[in-house]
Amino acid sequence: MAEFLTVNFGTIIAAIILILVIALIISGMKKDKRNGRSSCGGSCGCCPNSAICHSGKKKAIK
Repeated sequence: MAEFLTVNFGTIIAAIILILVIALIISGMKKDKRNGRSSCGGSCGCCPNSAICHSGKKKAIK
């Protein structure tokens, strides 16, 4: 077991760092979602998901 750890130490450290970065990104996305922020570009006129993304906002029909 010790030989495995010494041979693969760099890979293990890189994997741990990658997992931490991904966890931070996901937690940031969840926090933004709870606060009502969106990651879209804001051009809802041509977006096929505009009804899903901004369903809480009422759109005025002119």
